[in-house]
Amino acid sequence: MGYEWLAILMFVGFFFILISGYPVAFSFAGTALLFGAIGLIFGAFDLNRLLLLPNLWFGTMSNFTLLAIPYFVFLGAILEKSGLAEELLETMGIMLRRVRGGLALAVVVVGTLLAATTGVVAATVIVMGMLYLPAMLRYGYDKKLAAGIIVASGTLAQLIPPSLVLVILSDQIGVSVGDLFLGALIPGLMLSGSYLLYIIALAFVKPEMVPVLPADVPLPKKGELFQKVLKTIVPSLLLIFAVLGSIFFGLATPTEAGAVGAVGASIIAAFNKRLTLQLLRDAAHSTMVITALVLMILLCSSLFALVFDALGGKTLITDLLLKLPGGKVGFLIVSNIVIFALGSFLEFIEICFIAMPLLVPAAQALGLDMVWFGVIMAINLQTAFISPPVGFSLFYLQSVAPKEVSTADIHRSALPFMALQGIVLVLVVIFPQTVRWLIDISSSFGQL
Repeated sequence: MGYEWLAILMFVGFFFILISGYPVAFSFAGTALLFGAIGLIFGAFDLNRLLLLPNLWFGTMSNFTLLAIPYFVFLGAILEKSGLAEELLETMGIMLRRVRGGLALAVVVVGTLLAATTGVVAATVIVMGMLYLPAMLRYGYDKKLAAGIIVASGTLAQLIPPSLVLVILSDQIGVSVGDLFLGALIPGLMLSGSYLLYIIALAFVKPEMVPVLPADVPLPKKGELFQKVLKTIVPSLLLIFAVLGSIFFGLATPTEAGAVGAVGASIIAAFNKRLTLQLLRDAAHSTMVITALVLMILLCSSLFALVFDALGGKTLITDLLLKLPGGKVGFLIVSNIVIFALGSFLEFIEICFIAMPLLVPAAQALGLDMVWFGVIMAINLQTAFISPPVGFSLFYLQSVAPKEVSTADIHRSALPFMALQGIVLVLVVIFPQTVRWLIDISSSFGQL
């Protein structure tokens, strides 16, 4: 062993600094500067290796794919702050009120629609928790089911395009974000479909958990309901088609589709007479903060990766992963365990920049389909996001849950949905065509 021991110490030191609560970007930069200096003193590499950093940063900042981040963040911020999420949830709930488990079904459908438009997990979980958790409890829904369906449906934005997770993953694993969007769409719909089937099954097996709303609950007139559908559901579907459809048919790159979505979201807000200067300011501020956070972590992690690689760390990790028993299967098992474990206490942005650079070289050496591998990792991140005891979506719901729903109730509520996500993950692993099908169809359209 040469200086790989320094790389190991570097990674361990980074993790200790990170779990101490220090910002992730500065944890990357601080450990990289410290061990870079130590590496130069020991003669592990020469200074010319670090002089590659400006070129690396310039290449990152000129990456056209990353321009999609502010577009999609702005799109989500406009729809979130304009109140569309609340109106969409209310309209869907009204449409399904007379169906057993209708409120739960409405939460899943709206969670799917919001995932395909806003892509904001925290806002979706909090809005649905504030509006529908008290209503579901009032009408006799099982409280653990009600909490679980909100947590799971709100977290669909982690996987269903246009997901910020997929944009960052595409940069880290070196594949087209458009292919990753198309590849994740069917698995994302499989997840939301499994939630719907679970609710329908409960309606037959345990109907007391998903009651029908009382007949005396007033419904709006047909004209009012039609007007609500026209103002909320139709624009959302058109926006989804404009963004994903333009990518699918090869009419726009994902970055261009993000710009279309941002303009479309502004038009929807204007259509609902909510496009104010204050709304634009708030959306622009949210976009600036999130984009700056992602780019800061990206630039600092590239410094970390440069020093880590110079010390032989990346080669060491790749060799260890390639020597795992079981070949591709063993690698997939270990990769999923690592991502799930990290997802229990780190944000997805941090995981993408910490774990993926270590896993990708081995995945490429094993000849894995990188789009398929990226979608598997995204599903795993989704599961980790709702896993007790520190899944972030659980805390989002806990912040707005009524007093009768305890923390223990919220944590236990996620377990059935983690099982459903595990089943979908296994299906995607066994049947890679669930990821490749739309990509292949899209490619055939591009050849016409």
